[in-house]
Amino acid sequence: QVQLVESGGGLVQAGGSLRLSCAASERTFSTYPMGWFRQAPGKEREFVASINWSGGRTYYADSVKGRFTISRDNAKNTVYLRMDSLKPEDTALYYCAGREVPYGLTSYDVKDFGSWGQGTQVTVSS
Repeated sequence: QVQLVESGGGLVQAGGSLRLSCAASERTFSTYPMGWFRQAPGKEREFVASINWSGGRTYYADSVKGRFTISRDNAKNTVYLRMDSLKPEDTALYYCAGREVPYGLTSYDVKDFGSWGQGTQVTVSS
């Protein structure tokens, strides 16, 4: 499995911005679809955004569309999640995930991703 390490979480006021980063341990990362998911206390883990191996296709949950941007830099083995116009309901533990299917289709289903980071906390105050 690819090792994934997230960073960039923190406390921010509503309307603010954060950029999350996810660093992968292997060069094969560059061929994998990647995703971001989040989990709030007492709730199930939910899809936020995903990106195909080249970065040419991106997908977003309706709740974040227009506010969040997923991107990747394969030369740095890193995927990013830029979060703007943050809302208190965005508060959650954010996870980076890799789908270890080289050049495969991306997905929004938690079950399709086999590698997970430890998560980074995002807290948005009102």
